[in-house]
Order: sequence, then structure tokens, then C-alpha cells
Amino acid sequence: MTHSTRIDKTFASLKAKGRSALVTFITAGDPDLETSKKILDGLPAAGADVIELGMPFSDPMADGPAIQASSLRALNAGQCMKKTLAMVAEFRKRNPDTPIVLMGYYNPIYVYPAGKFLDDAVKAGVDGLIVVDVPPEADDELCLPARDRGLNFIRLATPTTDDKRLPAVLTNTSGFLYYVSITGITGAAAPEVNSVHSQIARIKKATKLPVAVGFGVKTPEQVGALAKGADGVVVGSALVTAIKESLDADGRATGKTVPAVLDLVKCLSAPLRTV
Repeated sequence: MTHSTRIDKTFASLKAKGRSALVTFITAGDPDLETSKKILDGLPAAGADVIELGMPFSDPMADGPAIQASSLRALNAGQCMKKTLAMVAEFRKRNPDTPIVLMGYYNPIYVYPAGKFLDDAVKAGVDGLIVVDVPPEADDELCLPARDRGLNFIRLATPTTDDKRLPAVLTNTSGFLYYVSITGITGAAAPEVNSVHSQIARIKKATKLPVAVGFGVKTPEQVGALAKGADGVVVGSALVTAIKESLDADGRATGKTVPAVLDLVKCLSAPLRTV
């Protein structure tokens, strides 16, 4: 990247303050478009430093039951890629600083199609992409065109990403590296803190990129512990579960839905604010 992005600036600013970032994930359009917009708008004030916005997809293979269900709720409510990008554009009018990363799978981007998606994402104010099923071997397909448009392309490293594979993962990655703290799907298990810290230390020997850790993070205590070795902590399944548990018997949003998510974010961000 030839210029500093919102993601770069955010991580640099937080590093100067001596604390890690809270990265929050919600699925666009979950449980409906208007409620999702309210949650998105409220996340920065609640303590989110970076926002991952899920692009709903019918077959989210890396995600556990909670995020799979959130995608289904969004799709059933009529969410599509154009509405997701419009959400970002509306948010960006009110919030010029908080980075937004679109996270998901390549299929909805491919059918958009990809070139137009990238152009529209830039126009909407998107800062980066996490597309979990596009490997480094296919960088020409999406990663390099995204980079050429000024978007960060963020990759995932896992406990099975050894020193032989790591250079390929890091090539062309920008913004930050997302370290998957467990072997498995999102929300499946709790991360083992000491092991995560050891893996992050290994990764940091190979890159100057910030490293954010996610998968299985649910409590303020986990956030605080993981932040001691990471530049950011990602929480997703816990937030979409809070949405699910706030819905009425017919699966519709209630007056509790938005506060349930934002209050949880406040709790999760608290350990980072006291560092």
C-alpha cells in the first residue's frame, strides 16, 4: 500500500496510546436492515475501534452456528450486497474515522461481479476486505485488484499456519493479520491464552503488521488477557448471539436488541480502556 489507510491510522494511534483494538463483528442486515443500521451506528461509541461487517452468504463454511444463523436471518430479511454497501455509505456520512472491513466469502463478490464490487466498496467508504476462501495463490483474482484501489486485504493465519506457509499468507496482506485462535469454526471453543501469545510472538518475527486475534472470544476477561499479546481482539459470535437472544418468538427485533449488543460491546471494551 502506498498510502496510510483508516485501518493503519487506527492501529498506529492505539499503539501510541499503549492499548489494543477491539474489533467487533456483526452481520449486515441481521436481524433486519434498520436494526442492523442502528447497531452499526452505535458500535464506535460503545467501544469498537474497528468494525467487521459480515456479507451474508448462504454457505458460510468457516462460521459456527451463531454466525451461520445471523447470515440466514439477514438473507431472509432481504439483505443483499447492494444494501450492505449502502449501509457502509450511510455510516460513513456520520462517521468518517472508524474503519470498516467487509468479511465473508467470494461467491457474493464474484457474482456482483468482482471489479464492480471493489469500485462500489471504495465509493461506499469500505477500508478493507477479509475473504476467507480466496487463498494467496489466487491473489490476482481479488487481493491485488483490491490493493490497487487502496483497500486493505486482510488474511487469516491459524494454529496450523507453520513457518513454511506463513510467508505466503503475509505476502500482499495489509492492514492487519487476523490470527484464528482455535482450530475450527467461529465460536466453537475458547482460546488458550498462553498458546495464542506464543503463536503471535512467532508471527510478529515475520511481519510488522498488527496482529488481531479472534474466534471463540466471549468475555471481557478473555479480551483483557488476549490483548496483552495482541494488537487487537476480535469478537463476533458473542455479539450475534446477543442479537438472537433479544428477538421475539417470531424472530423479530425488540426494544432490547440494539442495547443488548451495544451494552455487551461496552463490557468487552472495558479491559482495553484501563490498560
